[in-house]
Amino acid sequence: MEWEVVIGLETHVQLQTKTKIFTGASTAYGAEPNTQACDVSIALPGVLPVLNKEAVACAVKFGLAVDAEIAPRSVFARKNYFYPDLPKGYQISQFELPVVGKGEITIQVPETKKQAAYEKVVGITRAHLEEDAGKSVHGAVDGMSGIDLNRAGTPLLEIVTEPDMRSAAEAVTYAKKLHELVQWIGICDGNMQEGSFRCDVNVSVRPKGTQALGTRREIKNLNSFKFMQQAIAYETQWQIETIEDGGTIEQATILFNPDTGETRAMRSKEEANDYRYFPDPDLLPLEVTEEDKARIQAEMPELPEAMKARFESEYALSAYDAAAITTSRAVADYFVETVNAGGDAKLAANWVMGGISAKLNAEDKIITDSPIEAKALALLLKRIADNTISNNAAKNVFEEMWLGNADVDSIIEAKGLKQVSDTGAIEAMVDEVLAANPKMIEEYKAGKEKAFNALVGQTMKASKGKANPAQVNAILKEKLS
Repeated sequence: MEWEVVIGLETHVQLQTKTKIFTGASTAYGAEPNTQACDVSIALPGVLPVLNKEAVACAVKFGLAVDAEIAPRSVFARKNYFYPDLPKGYQISQFELPVVGKGEITIQVPETKKQAAYEKVVGITRAHLEEDAGKSVHGAVDGMSGIDLNRAGTPLLEIVTEPDMRSAAEAVTYAKKLHELVQWIGICDGNMQEGSFRCDVNVSVRPKGTQALGTRREIKNLNSFKFMQQAIAYETQWQIETIEDGGTIEQATILFNPDTGETRAMRSKEEANDYRYFPDPDLLPLEVTEEDKARIQAEMPELPEAMKARFESEYALSAYDAAAITTSRAVADYFVETVNAGGDAKLAANWVMGGISAKLNAEDKIITDSPIEAKALALLLKRIADNTISNNAAKNVFEEMWLGNADVDSIIEAKGLKQVSDTGAIEAMVDEVLAANPKMIEEYKAGKEKAFNALVGQTMKASKGKANPAQVNAILKEKLS
């Protein structure tokens, strides 16, 4: 039997606010355990939550970015469960009336050996505000576990998709797109190592061609795209083999072990009624007016799709180049700053996606860590455009710039890389090469194009690589015609 996998994601996005969602305690990462656990966080008797308006603004920004419904009235609820890191015995979340309703995200699934690249729309079911729980710390004291409540009350936006994805590739592409988007609009720092962006993946399988959904198992807290790919692949195969061997799939919450590459059941999957949701009596309904939405919309940056279209029209970039430049807001900003400083747009795109990107990847850095500022790159591109240096010489200059040795013009001067563009000087070198290679001339006139390339190479060698290649080509063709 041919099987189809059905995947939906629930992503917990930590909102980039300075304080917690219902209290003024700090959300800064890395503090000593329990130093940011205030009276509201640890649920002292008589304390009351006060909603952080910046967390609401973050949620609305996301809703606007995915063209979602923004609820004019939403309600906070108590999600009841008992765990050591949840001192109140319940989590304040949203259930029946979330702040963000249905929306969508369009993804570009990359090409593989078996599949051409394609576009897909992933439906957003809802996005709701909630507080994070604390954290269990195992092994801090030998044979014992501790509880750190610094994270308790940290604002989260839980973003839930429709079960629209049909492969691990689609799920990972969606997760990456969402990861880029929440950073782009400034609501999350996207730091997966610190837990700022965590994905739960619901996986089920069904016979291909059928409509009924299979029983799903939820893989919890994946904080790596690589692990997500591996976990979905393993879980899909496990479910198919279990069914084909006569077994049944039971709904469960499962964990992925990156060391073994396997998933394992943690507990049976809870349903909504297990949590006994009810409206939180300490919090008024949240109201978002049209004026609120208009104000937040005015604060929004230009979104990636709009910027991509603008780059295509304004800078005459190809769709591919524009898409590559707008995968990250920081990269797009660097590109724009380079162009505004006088760099040619197409050259700037090539260098940002090429040399700059390769160096950053090799050193595990991001664009804001680049030792070459955008203005410095723009000057290098100007020197290529005005024929001061060749493309090959530019690579040597770039390497020196990356090391922080000196500015563009100083490097060109110190290394003697200035391109020879004097027609008379190049003509003299061409004449010498032609006089020394009569056989190559005969081969060229006999129709062998390689002979012409060899003559160009000889001339460039004679100039020690400094001759303007375009002028060398033009003068050679004129003399050989």
